[in-house]
Amino acid sequence: MKSLFEENTHQEIQDRIAELSIESTPSWGRMTVAQMCTHCQKPLELSMGKIALSGKKPGFMKRLVFKIYKPLMYNDKPWTQNLPTVRDFLVVDERDLVSEKAKLAELITEFHNQKEVTDWPAHPMFGKFTHEQWGKMQYKHLDHHLNQFGV
Repeated sequence: MKSLFEENTHQEIQDRIAELSIESTPSWGRMTVAQMCTHCQKPLELSMGKIALSGKKPGFMKRLVFKIYKPLMYNDKPWTQNLPTVRDFLVVDERDLVSEKAKLAELITEFHNQKEVTDWPAHPMFGKFTHEQWGKMQYKHLDHHLNQFGV
């Protein structure tokens, strides 16, 4: 699995984001391209400790389920279409594509530049991820949504 910490992968993602336009339409799901760009900012912000999820921490049973599914977040198998979205990451209002693309590109570079960081905040649902797992998971999420919009 590629990692957003790799130079070539970082550039690949930035190039794909640059290809997005107002005419970009999803192959699945209900988000517009601008909403998708906003949505993709949220996991990056979460990983860097810029935002926190609202709500209470998951109980024992949910933590057990999340532990089982945790490797799916960063392994080589693509995510399936129409996966449920964390409530805090849902974007339903209209957004400006130009500004949301710029914010996303900036966050991706900020995350990429933290390639030497080893102490990452714990994910509120999945717990601790290693540096390598964070890089792969962020790439996998972005790749999933860029594929959704055909870039």
